[in-house]
Amino acid sequence: MINKSVAFLMIFTICLSLYPNIIRANSSDDLQLISQSAILIDEKSGQVIYEKNSQEPLAPASITKIATAIYAIEKGNLNDIVTVSEEARYVDGTRVYLEPGEQVPLKKLVQGLLINSGNDAGVAIAEHLSGTLEQFVIDFNDYLKQTIGVKKTHFSNPHGLFHPEHVTTAADMAKITQYAMKNDVFREIFNTKELPWKGESWDTTIINHHLMVRDSSYEGITGGKNGFVNESGFTLVTTAEQENISLIAVVLNTMYDHQTYEDTTKLFDYGFQQFETEMIATKQFEDENNKQYTVNEDVMFTKKIGEVTNQKVLPSGKLVITGEDGRTIMTKPLTLIETEEASKKLKSEQVTAENQKETEDHLRFIVPISLVIAFLLAGVFFTQTRRL
Repeated sequence: MINKSVAFLMIFTICLSLYPNIIRANSSDDLQLISQSAILIDEKSGQVIYEKNSQEPLAPASITKIATAIYAIEKGNLNDIVTVSEEARYVDGTRVYLEPGEQVPLKKLVQGLLINSGNDAGVAIAEHLSGTLEQFVIDFNDYLKQTIGVKKTHFSNPHGLFHPEHVTTAADMAKITQYAMKNDVFREIFNTKELPWKGESWDTTIINHHLMVRDSSYEGITGGKNGFVNESGFTLVTTAEQENISLIAVVLNTMYDHQTYEDTTKLFDYGFQQFETEMIATKQFEDENNKQYTVNEDVMFTKKIGEVTNQKVLPSGKLVITGEDGRTIMTKPLTLIETEEASKKLKSEQVTAENQKETEDHLRFIVPISLVIAFLLAGVFFTQTRRL
């Protein structure tokens, strides 16, 4: 009989192997975060470095505007002139004080949306892109699912004001932000500290509401968006980059504003002090059977600082990178390179398969006919035998 301790160790090891994308060894509460939900990912590789309840659906408040901004940048023409509607003018919450009938370039609305958290800018963007808010919600959610690949997100508006069906997760918000940060226009606006704003009823300088962006209190901040409604508590998305790694931190639902910044600082300290991003320069790989593979993009992965890693190509064509302790850091599917020899082998296999299929087809036709002929001959033989 297997010793209970051995059995427990085996089960524990199997359970660990089911979570290869979380590269840390610590539990989800050892940073003592106050936020109900949080996640820290590597912006380049997308790997999860730290998480706490990151799959729990929660109300996001104004960090919704990150998604609205990248949607507008990709789906709209930033030079378009948008006419502001009555509905946009009278939306609740933070505004950039647009007036009905005011004509504003789409890019300026995106700036007002992200920098000053303008809900009126969000409604104007939505109506311009889809005609109505109702149609925008349909188009917006389809984009988030099909283009970005969110799993548990549904947005009922472009700005984040509370709605019972307006929810996301820390993991989905990190994925949305990672996608958005690939766009140069978004990156520029996301990290803008202040911007002169001249409108029909408001001539001012709008200032970024995210404190870490505004005051540069943490080294390497590259952007951020904060949010708050009563039902969501305080929420915060922040991006930062230092010498060896770029990070995205998302924290959801704290009671006080300062707690989101404290948790974000803890996450960044943890990530920058212990992890680094590495790139595999080669574009070609070989498995143990000498099959050649390639990849169309740089292979980025996150590891502990100074850690020696090992890479191997499986017969299935997947690149597997493991750490010093044998844990799987990442897997990536590769594309098989068809060499002349491999091509000949493939054609030979195809010919063999075709011949086999042809033989099977002949048998399907010949066997029934043979049986019928045999049956008829047996009948004739039986008839002649009776006559004798």
